Amino acid sequence: MAHRYEVVLLDLGGVVIELSGVPIWQSWTGAGDEAEVWERWLRSAAVRRFESGRASADEFAREIVAEFGLAVEPAEFVREFTGWPKGVYDGAREIIAAARRRVRVGCLSNCNELHWPRFLGEMGLREAFDDHFSSHELGALKPDRDVFDLVVSRLGCRAEQVLFLDDNQLNVDGAREAGLHAEKVRGPDDVRVVLRRAGVLEPV
Repeated sequence: MAHRYEVVLLDLGGVVIELSGVPIWQSWTGAGDEAEVWERWLRSAAVRRFESGRASADEFAREIVAEFGLAVEPAEFVREFTGWPKGVYDGAREIIAAARRRVRVGCLSNCNELHWPRFLGEMGLREAFDDHFSSHELGALKPDRDVFDLVVSRLGCRAEQVLFLDDNQLNVDGAREAGLHAEKVRGPDDVRVVLRRAGVLEPV
């Protein structure tokens, strides 16, 4: 089956990597459902400074504890937060490898100095992707338009040649506004369905 994409770009947390932080965050903040958790997280001034590379881990911990009035010490927050990514979902590596036989596959993550080394090193994702984009290295974050423009420029293709998959609707909307094709997914099963529909993976 023919497809129209030059690049598939995947978010990591919730798409390739299983996260454990939402229940912890809900217990700390009294936040409602998962959508509310992620909307507050993406809008947080402390998060935006940290995940755009403008604050250290220690600064981030102090700022986010203060911003949300958390009843935890900054050092405890750092310990818990570092462990939020649990590991790569079963089946995710195989899907990425199959997609790479037909297109260029990269990752685009809102990430930071604590999680990015775990993703590329401990979890072995450096070798899994053709391209690796983290917000803390780019100096820009999803869902802002500038991060998508910057990544497309570095990929050397047109925005409409990129298929972007993310588990957060705000990020999907941001990508679409930048001209990318984008779909909301959760975990490898959803990724497989979308890539088959797009012609990137062979149908069953």
